This record gives sequence, C-alpha cells and structure tokens, in this order.
Amino acid sequence: MWSEEKLNELLTTPSAALVEDMKKIKGDITVLGAGGKMGPTLCVLAKKAADAAGANKRVIAVSRGSDPIATELMKANGVEVIAADLLEKEALYALPETENVIYMAGKKFGTAGNEWQTWAMNATLPAFVADKFQRSNIVVFSSGNIYPIVPLATRGCTERDAPAPNGEYAMSCLARERAFEYAANTYGTKVFIYRLNFAVDLRYGVLFDVADKILKGKPISLATPAFNFIWQGSANEIALRGLLHASSPACVMNVTGPETVSVRQAALELGRYLGKEPIFADEPGKDAYLNDSSLAMETFGYPAVSAKTLIRWQAEWLLDGGRTLNKPTHFEERKGKY
Repeated sequence: MWSEEKLNELLTTPSAALVEDMKKIKGDITVLGAGGKMGPTLCVLAKKAADAAGANKRVIAVSRGSDPIATELMKANGVEVIAADLLEKEALYALPETENVIYMAGKKFGTAGNEWQTWAMNATLPAFVADKFQRSNIVVFSSGNIYPIVPLATRGCTERDAPAPNGEYAMSCLARERAFEYAANTYGTKVFIYRLNFAVDLRYGVLFDVADKILKGKPISLATPAFNFIWQGSANEIALRGLLHASSPACVMNVTGPETVSVRQAALELGRYLGKEPIFADEPGKDAYLNDSSLAMETFGYPAVSAKTLIRWQAEWLLDGGRTLNKPTHFEERKGKY
C-alpha cells in the first residue's frame, strides 16, 4: 500500500547511472527555489547519489521555507537548508558560491492580474542569479509552454523549433532562458536549459488532476486532447545529470516522457482502477502543447517508470488516501492565462 514514506523513497533512490555521473560532477550543488513541487525530492536524491558515489559533496537547498514538511524531509536526509527570499539582492549575493547550481525558482499560477510579480521572478531574478553564479555550471528549469500548440500528428516540438510563447507566463519563461543564455555567451557560464513538460509525483500532476475530477464527478475537457508527462524521479535525475551537459553557448533540451498520451484514454484507464466512469466535455481538439523528448531519451535513457504504470500508481495513491499538494497543473489552459 502507498504511503508518503514509500513515495519519497521511490523518488529519491538514485539509479546506477546517476551515481556514476555524480562521481564526475565536481564540487557542491546549490538548488535555488528548492521548496517547490520538485525541489525537496531533487535535493534528497542529489544527497543520496553523492553519498552512494562516495563524494564528499554538500547539497544546499535555498527557499523561503514555507513548507515545513518539505524542509524536514531535506534536513532529515543531510541537505543543508538556507531560508532566503531570492528577490532580496543582499540575501542572494550572500549565498555561498558553488560549482553547480540547479535553478528552480519561478512563478506561474496567479500571473493573471499580477504580471509584474511573475516577470520579477521569471525574468528579473535570473539576470541577478546569472551574475552571482557566473563561474558555476547551471541547470535552468524552463517550460515546454514556450513552444506553440501543435497538431497531434507532429509528436511535439523539438529543440530546433522556434519558441512562440502565448501569454505573459510563457513569455517570462523565455525571458528567463535568454538571461542565462546571455551569461553563457558573455561570461562563459556553462548552462543547461531544461524545458520540462509535466512531472508526475502522485501528490500532484496531470494524472492527479484527471483522477481527482473523476472522483468528484467533474467533467474532463477534451479540448486539449493529449499531454506528455514524466515520472518525477526520472525528471529530477535528468536535472542533476544535466550538470555534466551544461555548455557555453547553452545546451537546450526538452524533458518529458516519450509517449503522447490521450487524455480520454488516460481518464478511462484511471476510471477503471478507481471504479468510477469519467465524464467528458467539449469536442476533442486536434492540437496541444506537446514536446518531443527524443534528445533527452537518447542522452539519459528512458524514464524509470512508464506512463501505463504511472496511471495505475496514481489511482492506487488516491484509493489509499494519499495527500495532495493542492497544486493543479491547468494542463487544459490554451490561452496562456494562469
């Protein structure tokens, strides 16, 4: 049966490939914006991988510290936690310099009506971080939303496709990338831009959103007919291993699962496990935000957990009373307003 401890253990147990790469990653690792959905388990995964590699490596998590459960998880596993508001320049520049940085800070939801706050976090702050950590290898979390919506038959945008951000959130994400690209081209900073399209951790994610609607008897829109997603454990591994692929000019890579998953089919399968028929709304669309992760699959290998298994796990998690982070993905949004 599922428990918080079991889920965290699965998310933070390093693969042999990560342990081998951790032997090659020189120096300590700082994770900026570590208190979000992915950060706590990424930090613990990094620390466990470093220990398994026999590396005397500090993993430093920097966040506002608003989630006590996440903070306790990190501290209990040997991660050093620094409470700081990165938008306060004195606090940012007072942070210890490390050879490696994972940049996870960002704002998405609540953008509508507070656009200036989103731009401050997603565009202004990256310029200061890039200045502070000029000599570091930096993995920069970005979003697949910077690409346009594409027909299902395309299998998704590749790294060669030009960005076409829709809405202020997506535009600010592209600004974040450009700030770090400036550092890569001007300071010689080694940068890996990580364009993520939906991590799944069971406490949140696109599958949680669909399953939650099934259980509550709410209609599931098919206007966005398909999505990509990836097991969060594998997504975090790619972020850490990406430190070895940071370069100047910046390396850009899409990170998601290899499948294009039908929303209808995922809902029907979730419904079978949950014992409840899903309700659908809207005519099925013919396009969606989809990313082609072929380059990441070739570089890092396929995710440790398949889409089909994740669908089953998601249903089991809810049936076992697993908690939610109350952070819906809004994967259905097509106009860029969050």
